This record gives sequence, structure tokens and C-alpha cells, in this order.
Amino acid sequence: MEDSKWVLLIFVLCLFGPTPIFCESDFSSKIPTNFLSFAKKQEVVDWMVGLRRKIHENPELGYEEVETSKLIRAELDKMGIPYKYPVAVTGVIGYIGTGEPPFVAIRADMDALAMQEMVEWEHKSKVPGKMHACGHDSHVAMLLGAAKILQKHREELQGTVTLVFQPAEEGGGGAKKVLDTGVLENVDAIFGLHVTPGLPVGEVASRSGPLLAGSGFFEAVISGKGGHAAIPQYSIDPILAASNVIVSLQHLVSREADPLDSQSIPRTLSMEVVTVAKFQGGGAFNVIPDSVTIGGTFRAFSKESITQLKQRIEEVITKQAAVQRCNATVDFLEQGKPLFPATINNKNLHKHFQNVAGNMLGVHNVKDMQPLMGSEDFAFYQEEMPGYFFFIGMKDEEALGRLPSAHSPHFKINEEALPYGAALHASLAATYLLEIQLRASSPEGKHHDEL
Repeated sequence: MEDSKWVLLIFVLCLFGPTPIFCESDFSSKIPTNFLSFAKKQEVVDWMVGLRRKIHENPELGYEEVETSKLIRAELDKMGIPYKYPVAVTGVIGYIGTGEPPFVAIRADMDALAMQEMVEWEHKSKVPGKMHACGHDSHVAMLLGAAKILQKHREELQGTVTLVFQPAEEGGGGAKKVLDTGVLENVDAIFGLHVTPGLPVGEVASRSGPLLAGSGFFEAVISGKGGHAAIPQYSIDPILAASNVIVSLQHLVSREADPLDSQSIPRTLSMEVVTVAKFQGGGAFNVIPDSVTIGGTFRAFSKESITQLKQRIEEVITKQAAVQRCNATVDFLEQGKPLFPATINNKNLHKHFQNVAGNMLGVHNVKDMQPLMGSEDFAFYQEEMPGYFFFIGMKDEEALGRLPSAHSPHFKINEEALPYGAALHASLAATYLLEIQLRASSPEGKHHDEL
């Protein structure tokens, strides 16, 4: 490296840390702790809490996040951060740094759920039937917090951080629509997070490889011939047919999945779930209805398993209905709810996450977790670029008691987690860019893999 470049690099390191740092690993370890200290400043915490509560009071469903997007753009304007809007209907994509490669993205989802909030507090949802019951309001506040940190250090960034405020994670496949716009074509890696009441504040968890399952939805209408319940012989009973269909669907996992698959491939890749969670038919005690509607979800950790389950679900429903003299149509709802791939974390980014989170929180607070059968549309990003998804703790049973799980009408956020999420987002992005630049500039750089 030329002398002038070394001088510039040392100057950058001094700006990031309180003391001059001349070792790459030592310097990288300073960024997370410095960023967390900034995020914990009372004025920054109060600002993030205020944003999160405004969003919580005004929840919006997927592709309807108009006011949420407006709030995000107003805050980015105040910070002087350029952005693109609209992206994927209501999404916002911001940029901090040089505007040149390398690019690294950090993402937050914005949408709420169609459910009534049952938590009685000052900032309860003001919109009947809508609630932020999965923590996306906190995710937006954390990403805006990260933006504030990174914008303060924008002159030192060794590339560009792309802020992804994404619509419609809850089944709408917003990530896929963001990708389809092409705004992330030059991004080298992407990070995402999710709050969890299962870990204490100050702890994080994730794993290399499969983390969350791929998923799909289905809805079937089973049609027969309605009639009086006292004379069923003159009817064709769709309720009986649907009941047989539901039992048969359970056999897809218990009788068709190979229980020995885990001996030849990682056990996580052989796990499958088929659940029927919707059954609608009839409205009277003594009337056999003309039709029944059932619906549910299926989950697996590989594309092959998802494809196989989809095929067999349709076969079982249509053929089992035919046994009972009924007709059946199956809709996999892919136009509004696309099939989600599995969330599979990049192994090199896993090492990066462990280093950054370990330096910030202590290695004992960085946990390795088992895969979950839940799904995330963050997986769409991982199909296009290296990606990493992790969970951040917000449990504090002494202060808040036991927090309900996500998608509960009693779901609550421990706002003490906000500075940790903001600092982790910012640190993962800034150190990623720095390490890429350091490796590219070193004489041995050509012999190193990314990160």
C-alpha cells in the first residue's frame, strides 16, 4: 500500500476509536463497543423509543405502510441521508458512505399484523384490528438508530451501507419484490435481525447454515351436496370428506418422510411440517353444507422437500375428496403469499457475526441456536447474495414479567433492546466494509477469501 493510503487508514482508525489502533483485529473490536456506547446515550434511546411508539400506535399491513414510510423518510431527511422511494410499493432504500463499492445492506421489515391488540398501555394501537405483534416497529426504530450511528461516521466508512426498509414480510414476500426492482444488485452481503422474548437483553443467537424453514400456504374448497342432517343419505357430505383429508395430510410427514434421512444428511434438512389451521363449513346444527374450506401451511428446509410437499398436498386433497364423492380445488396462494425458501446463513458471515457480537456483548452472550420451523422472507435475499439473520434478546422477567411470543395479541417490546439492535446493525455493516477494504489493500489481499 502506498504511504498516503496508510496515513489515511490510520487517520480513519483514530476517528473511530478513542485511541490510535494499528492492528486490524484490535481496531475492529473497538467499533462495536463504541457504537453501543453511542446508541445507549439517553437522547438517542429516547429518540428511538419515541419512533417505535409512533409506529406502534399506527400499524399498517403489508404494502400499506404509507405513514410508516413517511416517518422513515422524514427521519432520513433530518439526518441528510439520501434514499430511493417508492421501492416495492412502500419500501425505502437509504445510502450512507461513499456511494461506491463495496456495498453492504442492513434490513428492517415494516408491516404489522391483522389482529386486535389486547395490551392496555399509553401507546396501544389506534387502528382497530391491526397491531405490531411481531416487533417490526422495533426493527424500524433499530435500523433508524443504526442510520444515525453510521451517518455520524459516514466519512470513515470504507464503502456504502444500504438501508433496506422493507414492506410486507408477513406472508407478502416483500423481500422478493425489493429484489425484483434491482436496487440491491450491487450489494455484496446483507444482515437482518428479529427480536425475541426467549433471550435476555444483551444476548443474541443464531447459527451457520439452516436457521428457519421454507414455507408455503394452501387453501382448498371441498364441494359436495348439502342437505338435512337427519337424512345424510341424500347428501354428499363435504365435512366428512374434509375430515378424512386432514387426517391423510398428517401422513405426509409421519408416513412419507424418511426417518433415517438424518443419518445421511443434516437432521435439520429432513424436518417437515404440515398443519391444517383453518376449517370453515356450515352454519347450522342440522344442515349439511354444500362445501367446506380448509387451509394451512407446510414447512421444510430444502426446496426439494417444499416442492414434494406441495405436490403431495394437492394429490391428497383432490383424491381423498374424490373417495368421498366430493370435488376439491386447491390454491397455493402464491400470487399474494409466495413460497418462502429456507433461511440459510452464510458460514463466513457467521464468523463475522460472532466476532462483532462477541466484541460488543461478550462471547458468553453470543449463543448458538437450533433451527426453527418458523419462516422469514429474508431468505429471498440469501438466494441472491450472502446473508445473515440473527435473533436479539429482549427478556427481562424482573421488570416486565414473562413476555408473550410473537403473533400474540398480548405481545410487548422491551425497549431496552433498541440500542443493542441499532449498534449491532451499524457494527456489522461498518466492520464488514472495513475488513473488505483492508484485505483488498493488503499485499496478501488477493490470497484471502472474503471475510
